Amino acid sequence: MRDFPSCFGENGVQVADSSSSNSGKTAQNLVACVYQCRIRGRSCLITITWSKNLMGQGLSVGIDDSSNQCLCKVDIKPWLFSKRRGCKSLEAYSSKIDLHWDLSSAKFATGPEPLEKFYVVVVVDRQMVLLLGDLTKEAFKKTNAIPLPSNAVCVAKREHIFGKNVFGTRALFCDNGQLHDLVIECDTISVSDPRLIIRIDGKTVLQVKRLRWKFRGNHTILVDGVAVEVLWDVHNWLFGSSLGNAVFLFRTCVAADKLWASQPVSDANMLQWSFSQRFSETKLPSLDFSLVLYAWKND
Repeated sequence: MRDFPSCFGENGVQVADSSSSNSGKTAQNLVACVYQCRIRGRSCLITITWSKNLMGQGLSVGIDDSSNQCLCKVDIKPWLFSKRRGCKSLEAYSSKIDLHWDLSSAKFATGPEPLEKFYVVVVVDRQMVLLLGDLTKEAFKKTNAIPLPSNAVCVAKREHIFGKNVFGTRALFCDNGQLHDLVIECDTISVSDPRLIIRIDGKTVLQVKRLRWKFRGNHTILVDGVAVEVLWDVHNWLFGSSLGNAVFLFRTCVAADKLWASQPVSDANMLQWSFSQRFSETKLPSLDFSLVLYAWKND
């Protein structure tokens, strides 16, 4: 994986570019999910990016092969007045790939990712490679796809979250795992000694005191009996622009000593580092899932 969403060009959603900006006004409200799939027996990565701006909701889909080369892409621009359903045909591996979506009845919360009443599917040779959403019957009826079990696995997710001192989202730490409420708390203005607190389902799993000295670091927590490596960088919150973002990485932790031995998290060059680059360089088969959160402080 290069820098997901890797396939998107000038008109696509550039997660790394927007998240590294020091201006909160340019921060995009988006969620990008990467699914590892197989197309005609070949491994590939499908990136689904949900975005939201003043023009409405947007959807982008890109497909990379196992060597991180972009096979095809489609960018469904934000809509306010256009239809929220449709289909597009792509070409990859000498096959026709059909993308179908129906968001006409989708229900959203504050973020750009729909919660229910929708589907997004990728079909290759009548086989449904990827199915997202709860309108399963409608998806199969629309596509006439063969009802075979999907082999798609979510391997990474990036999300921009917004708040003043409290930042919340819902997260899965492994494919088909339990959905958890994840809350990050950090008051860097009104207190003389700021601290970082991370809670999962209301339970404190990490507390960092003397944050001005520990604005970057890592710690291992347990979620559903699985070790999860947590890395944080809140330098911008403490020493940068008041509109800067902090970055958090949650990664299922298998052989963590191998993951980080070559570049310790105390390295001063970690500021605005590319989590996606670290993800791409780590190709251990035991690596399960990575969640990257860009936390933007509201004015």
